[in-house]
Amino acid sequence: MATPSDSGTYEYDLIVIGGGSGGVACAKAAGDAGAKVLCFDYVTPSPRGTSWGLGGTCVNVGCIPKKLMHRAAAIGGDIADAPSFGWEGVDRKAAKINWSELVQRVQNHVRKLSFGYRGELRSKGVTYIPAIASFKDPHTIAYKQRGEDKTVTGKYIVIACGGRPTYPDVPGAKEYCITSDDLFSLSTEPGKVLCVGASYVSLECAGFLTELGFDTTVMVRSILLRGFDQEIAEKVGAYMEEHGTKFQKEQTPVAFAKKEDGKIIVKSTGKLGDKEEEFDTVLLATGRTPVTEALNLEAAGVKMDARTKKIPVDKTAATNVPFIYCIGDAQLGAPELTPTAILSGKILAKRLFGGSLEEMVYTDVPTAVFTPLEYGSIGLPEEKAKDVVGESNVVVYHGSFTPLEWAISDERSHEGEGYVKVVCDKTREETVMGLHYLGPNAAEVINGWAPSLRLGVRKRDLERVVGIHPCCAEEINNVSVIKGSGVSEAKGGC
Repeated sequence: MATPSDSGTYEYDLIVIGGGSGGVACAKAAGDAGAKVLCFDYVTPSPRGTSWGLGGTCVNVGCIPKKLMHRAAAIGGDIADAPSFGWEGVDRKAAKINWSELVQRVQNHVRKLSFGYRGELRSKGVTYIPAIASFKDPHTIAYKQRGEDKTVTGKYIVIACGGRPTYPDVPGAKEYCITSDDLFSLSTEPGKVLCVGASYVSLECAGFLTELGFDTTVMVRSILLRGFDQEIAEKVGAYMEEHGTKFQKEQTPVAFAKKEDGKIIVKSTGKLGDKEEEFDTVLLATGRTPVTEALNLEAAGVKMDARTKKIPVDKTAATNVPFIYCIGDAQLGAPELTPTAILSGKILAKRLFGGSLEEMVYTDVPTAVFTPLEYGSIGLPEEKAKDVVGESNVVVYHGSFTPLEWAISDERSHEGEGYVKVVCDKTREETVMGLHYLGPNAAEVINGWAPSLRLGVRKRDLERVVGIHPCCAEEINNVSVIKGSGVSEAKGGC
């Protein structure tokens, strides 16, 4: 295990910079192991003036409020379906979202979680300081508290600073647009919305805004859901477009301006030519950047990747300075996912203070995209699998199905919109390299398969599982059509 470069004494065994999911998990685990721990956290307000408390992006402006708003939107779909299931007196056209009520309830839940984080740190004996922290030297952290410059020393230091939305270098972007930092606490209805970007953040937000009744457009520079399976990304986009979300493909914004009535003029260029359109709200979802530049890494001698602003680490999460570590979204090469940050933080703390030799593994991490048609995946997309083992060595099993939940709905266009894809390596007895699912409850369906892929599950192993019937998850066990065989992948019946 790496040790500090000198034998000096320090005020804390561990200093964690960042109070998001990964930082808090690391701090609590170290506290449980008996270490003396200090955790710094501070949120610089967004250009719109939005800030929040302890807990990082996920709790405050990410996974949690996003899933709650996704659920609110899904309830609208359930209301529309209700007459098809025999409910009388239910009128979807008469139902309308109360945006301010939704925002208030979401924010109340977020604040409760954030407050709970403080109590959890306290119960583990972790000191919490709400201040901006930066390096003074490899073992010394500088910060300002009540206007006074202070320093503190730590034997080990963990960088868990996370990231913030990236603003494109376009006139008016910071002045007139919002990001996911602002959307979930927006005090007034968003009205007519433009979502710029085709990331999962953009598509998730566009999806629930459309289903909540707002006129929503997505501006796409190139492809949908970069890094995900592209066949399935196109299915997600097609479903959204069919259900009301508009798309401007191969189009890029060049300027944002605000009119006296508050509407935003968006000028763009691309496949649609030079275009100008008015929106009430413009949401930028064009990526995220780690907040590493504020850490004064040079003073500690920690190297940072110039292009991404992320920090390279070894397999133990150590930076080039052996007793300084980095976890979460600021780590170069790590998935930008809350669960990976949490687990890597726990593993690191146990290695530093609990005698563990375990290292974080970033392969076969399950994830889900909470678009109106949910997408869950583990492992490699079809395209990546072919890059890894060669196109001729990949066999893909796939199948489309109609979720029973939608089968008798008069409101949904549902025929065959559920989809499963199993990507296998023919050279290893059809070991599963990637598992992809489109349909209801994607996160719940896909999560339990992660250990199987880690353990080298083969296609024939999936077939031997006795699935629960009727449910969507059993489609993973039953899929049998080889893609490209000429046989229809549509399911015929039970």
